[in-house]
Amino acid sequence: METLVQYKALVAAALLLLLFVLERLHAADQWPAQSWQRRRRLRNNLGLWLINVAASVLIVLPLTALAAGHASQWRPQWWQGAAGLLLDIVLLDLAIFGWHVANHKLALLWRFHRVHHEDEFLDVTSALRFHVGEVLLSACARAAVIMLLGLPLASVLVFETLVLLAAGFHHSNVRLPPRLEQVLSWVIVTPAIHWVHHHAIRAHTDSNYGTIFSCWDRLFRTRSDFARQMGMRIGVQGGSEQSIAGLLRQPFDRRD
Repeated sequence: METLVQYKALVAAALLLLLFVLERLHAADQWPAQSWQRRRRLRNNLGLWLINVAASVLIVLPLTALAAGHASQWRPQWWQGAAGLLLDIVLLDLAIFGWHVANHKLALLWRFHRVHHEDEFLDVTSALRFHVGEVLLSACARAAVIMLLGLPLASVLVFETLVLLAAGFHHSNVRLPPRLEQVLSWVIVTPAIHWVHHHAIRAHTDSNYGTIFSCWDRLFRTRSDFARQMGMRIGVQGGSEQSIAGLLRQPFDRRD
């Protein structure tokens, strides 16, 4: 497990860093005009990420390993190898799609998930911005799926790496050739799709829930017809950026 975790961290760090550089060289949308705004959101996003790294090491990874070690053993022989890994990834992506929908529909979960949506601009660091409470709740939900489907730890770690890379990509501010993005959008979630999910208008926020594969929103009719527009307001209606301490307190202060 330690080797898999190390490879996951190295691969994810290298590609996220590449996106971080590319979006600053070839930005799709204009960055916030005020330098203090850019510094504040970067500080908040990275600060929340560091807290979540600690939570992952202390709680999430041990819980995931425990769930995999006590998973059901009903998987047939054909559900092994490369084909089995691909099926695991598809099923986990469907599960995370359902969990994402729940985070928007259930008030308790939204209180934690709202911290992610209150980022007032998007870049690759937005993919790291989650309340530690959401991370822990997600880990518990994922553990249940792992045990139910009998998923091996290797499949889960590969999937988590793909999720991190996909999230970094579709939150990023990288300018892509329109034709390339259109082609990619038929298979995976692209920035044009996911930025609509972060539009400050709640009707658009409650759409485009996919993480890796874009097919789930088409299948379950949660895909928005709204096209991403440069300069559209990102965030939550009535929300505003806070300090890290404020963001951590927020789910317990709000009633909505």
